This record gives sequence, C-alpha cells and structure tokens, in this order.
Amino acid sequence: MIKRIAVAVSAVMSMSAFAEQPTELLFGDTHLHTSYSFDAFLNSNRSADPDTAYRWAKGLPVIHPHNRTKVSINTPLDFLVVSDHAEGMGMIRSYVRNEAEFDDMGLVGNIKRWLLLQVVSWALADEKRGSKVFGSVLPKQGADKGGDPVVDPNNDIAESAGDYGDTTVIETTAWNEIVDAAERHNEPGKFTTFSGWEWSSIPVGANLHRVVFTPDGPDKTKQFLPFGSDQSQYPEDLWAWLEKYSERDGTRFLAIPHNSNISKGYMFAETTLKGEPITADYAKVRMKWEPIVEITQYKGDSETHPDLSPGDEFADFEEYEHYIQQDKEVFNPQAADYVRSALKSGLALEDKTGVNPFQFGVIGSTDSHTGLAAAEEPNFWGKFGRDSTPEAKSSGDLIREGPKGWDMSAQGLAAVWAVDNTREAIFAAFKRREVYATTGTRLAVRVFAGWDFNEFDAQAIDLAAIGYSKGVPMGGNLVAQESATAPKLLIRATKDPKNANLDRVQVVKGWLETDGSVQEKIYNVAWSGERELDSEGKLSTVGNTVNLTDGSYSNTIGAAHLSTVWQDPDYNSEQRSFYYVRVLQIPTPRHSTLDAIALNIDPPEGVDATIQERAYSSPIWYNPN
Repeated sequence: MIKRIAVAVSAVMSMSAFAEQPTELLFGDTHLHTSYSFDAFLNSNRSADPDTAYRWAKGLPVIHPHNRTKVSINTPLDFLVVSDHAEGMGMIRSYVRNEAEFDDMGLVGNIKRWLLLQVVSWALADEKRGSKVFGSVLPKQGADKGGDPVVDPNNDIAESAGDYGDTTVIETTAWNEIVDAAERHNEPGKFTTFSGWEWSSIPVGANLHRVVFTPDGPDKTKQFLPFGSDQSQYPEDLWAWLEKYSERDGTRFLAIPHNSNISKGYMFAETTLKGEPITADYAKVRMKWEPIVEITQYKGDSETHPDLSPGDEFADFEEYEHYIQQDKEVFNPQAADYVRSALKSGLALEDKTGVNPFQFGVIGSTDSHTGLAAAEEPNFWGKFGRDSTPEAKSSGDLIREGPKGWDMSAQGLAAVWAVDNTREAIFAAFKRREVYATTGTRLAVRVFAGWDFNEFDAQAIDLAAIGYSKGVPMGGNLVAQESATAPKLLIRATKDPKNANLDRVQVVKGWLETDGSVQEKIYNVAWSGERELDSEGKLSTVGNTVNLTDGSYSNTIGAAHLSTVWQDPDYNSEQRSFYYVRVLQIPTPRHSTLDAIALNIDPPEGVDATIQERAYSSPIWYNPN
C-alpha cells in the first residue's frame, strides 16, 4: 500500500480548504456479481455467494463455483462492492433451493413458480441448456435504429414485476442477505465493503447499465428494495428514485455507468434516451448522481476506438465487438459509446447549456459473474463460471455467434486516493473524483494541475503536498488565471511491484474550438530509456521481451518510476479543455496466450498475444469563465 503526505480535497475542489492529512492508495472492484444474479446462476455459478466474493477479495482461498478447484487472488483488494442485478435478485437461486419465501406467493404464483422451476431444473441439468435459457431472455436488436430504444417495437423486455407472482418477498430476503454479508466483512481501516446493486437497463441490446452503491449501513439500506430496470428502463427514473430515498431517509448513493462501449450510441449521447435535448437541469441531475464512470472491464475498454481517434496509436486496446442480445448485429462504434468522445461532447454541451453533463471521473472494475474479482492476467477465471478453463474459453458462446472466453479482458480495478480505508473516506474520494482506472495492474498514479509547479517538484518526496498546495488533483477544476502562462501538470507514476515496468506517460487533451468543434491531442510527456520524440511528437516503441513459448517477460526495458512537470504547449486561455493522464506498461502476455501455452497450441487468432496494461487518471478541467 502506497502512502503519501497529502491533503483532503473539499467537495467543491477549493484549494483554500485543504488541510494536510495522510492518504492511502486503495484498489478495489465496484462491479461484482454472485449467484444472487440470475444470469450468473444460469451460467454455472450456483454457489459463489457474497461471502465467497468477500473472502476471495480479502485473499482467502475459495472454491470455484464451476470447476470446484481451490482458487485465490494473488494480491488482495482493499474494498469491494457486490452489485448483483436488481431484477429478480436471488430469485432463480431461491427457486432452485425451494426456500420458504414462496409460501407468500399465493396459489397462482406458486403454480407459475412450479412451472418455472421445471424449466430451470431442465436448464441446469446441462450447461448448454442453462446458457440457452439465459440467451432466450436477452433482447432483440432494435427496429428503429437511433430512436428511443425503450419504446422500440422490438423492445419486449417487460417493465413489470410479478410475472411469476409477487417476488418482492424473495428479492427482499436476498437484498437483506447481501447487506448482512457486507456488514460481516466490513473491517474499517483494513477492508471496506459497500452495499450495492446493478440497475440493468438493456433495451434492444443497448447496454445502459448502472452500478449503484451506498456507504450507509443496514439502518438505511434495509429500508428500501433496489430499483431495477423492470420498474423503468430510463436513467432519469433511476435518478428520481435515488433522490426520493435520499430525501426520505438521508441515504447516500452514487451511480456508475458501465461498459459504454456497447451502448449503441446511447450512453453519452447529446440527447436524452427519449431524444430530447439535454438541458442544464438534466446535466445537473446526471452529474449529481453519476460523477464517475467505468472506463474498462471484462467486456473490453471504453476509453476510445481507432475509428474515433485515428491519430492515437494506442486506441486499439482490448476492443470488444459483441452486443448483448439474441441476434447478430454488426458492431458500429459511435462517439457516444466512448469516454474520450463523451468528455469532448461535454465541453460543447456546457458551452450551450452552461452545465457539463459529462464531467466525470473514471474507474475500472471487473463485471465478474463468478463471485471472483479476477483482474490479474495470469489468474483470470472468466466472466461466467462456465468460462473457467482454457478449453471452455476457446469454445465460444454456447447458444449464438458471440464472444469467446478469450474475447473477454482480464480487467480492471478502481484506484482511490482516500484519507483511510473506510466507507466514508472512499465514498468521499468517489464524490470528489479523486479516483482512477487501471486494467488490472496496481500502478500508482498522481496527477495535479496548476500554474506554479517547477521542475524540482516532480522529484520531491512530498509530491502530493506540493500538488495540493499549488494546484488541484485529478477530478478537479482548474480556475482560470489572468496570466497568459499555460497550466502545468505535475505527474508521477510508479510501477506495480509485482508487475511490469513502465513504458511511457501520456497526457490526453480535449478542447472546444471557437467554431464549436471539439478536438483532441495526445502528448508523450515522460518515458523510459534514451528514446527521443520525432518531429510529430511520436515516440518509438519500448520493445517487447515476452517469450510466447513460456509466457515470461523481462523488466530489462522500461522504468520503475516516471515523473514530470509538463506545460501545455498549445494552451489557449479562451478554450474550454480537459486533461487526463494515460500510463502504459511494457508489453506482457495476455491471459489468452497463457492459456494457449498451457494447451500447447499457438496463441489464438483474433486477440493480441501481448498487451500493454495501463492506467487512466480522472480528468482535470479548465474553464475560461
């Protein structure tokens, strides 16, 4: 665990409000499913419950829910959110277990429950059957491309509970058990748990999911039943529900949009889901509840796409091209599906409405459905229980033309700079956006922006104290100065002690031109070795030491630490802009390559044999007004 002398950041990012306190870098996962999620249960996770998830995260050995081997994480986490689907929470699990909650379903409900139990029992008797039943409830692709997906003629997802009787009692029991597990495993100062769930809106296969969590305990969390997409598929209704229970009970919430890369152009669109223009009021509500987004996870990377950032040589990282639906639809990357494009759109929308609806920080998480938050490349156990072996990962989807286990990415992690390892401190860091994402590695990254940094600050032991005293941290707002001097970024990156050296540090800048267009540029600002920038600011590759025969690599290239003070050479004091930092490791073997070595076959086609793990900082914004 890395410690620095730093200061606590106020919610409004006011530099004058800082007070020195020791802070810690904490790593966790905010997106983890157990057997209480219906899709996890149908895909061969029938035993890994919230207790299993917490035990794994703490570093204890657990039994894998499908292959029944003893497994454990290599480096324990500092915090975890168990986020099972709100829709039918615990229902399939309870059906199979024949638990007592069904006594309250009434005659018709129990008849329907018996019929469903026959179907579920038939499905669970064979792995392919379970996958087929799961696939049968996935949505169809839309008939009206670009229209409101909720009212699309092909959106046959029912917005009603009770198709099999009133399931409220079942879901309440499951939710209370999830809350109780979080309470049992919460150890302030050592390991932190949060109660949470996933709101899983997915009309016509457009992934609009949000993970919701709260730092509050059972005195508040047991006063409500999580809001699901079976109640509404519109995010505005989720936010209204959060507002209602926040006002009623004082419960605090935070919602995290995830996996935007397959949202079909909806997650960060410049209109609402209903096609209405984004207003200042809409933007304020969205930013109140969604100050953070998930930029990387098992279903690929959502930073950007080569079609959207053709000048970015590292934009083709862990692309994922499989929508969540029954039928095949040609993958079509759109600007509204990716974080960098959203950050740029936010600048333009702020210019129009006065409020930026996409002024968010970023984190990574797994979206594991095995109960195991497995983001380590050599220790990756697949998204679903059935994808837990090399052979299974090679076989692909069991029911349709879709992703193989090797198409999944062994990522990511949420990194947090917090005063201590407690619910209050971690939640506060999320709210002020002093968080960042990694693709599974434990890179330590500090970023500050200000006007007065000097070259000596980058080498200072107390870099964080200097950063806070002279500027604002990641997630902050840089206040305009009358001076024409360009802002400076103070950056430090340190390798994961158990992982690969660093290749380079880059600054990604986005800005709004006077004509209303948005632009981006990538700057190489620190790097390993004796390489030099060419006339276009490009840097030669760091090299590749990976041995594809045995999966080894060498830290004979790269650097353990990279620090710098970088000043924007293209600064225009009249332009709205943002800056975030991307840190790249040297190449290492991908999990699919390690599987192939174990199987004594060549690395699989269609995925990279090696990858450059990375970290993304939350942005810092400059506003000339």
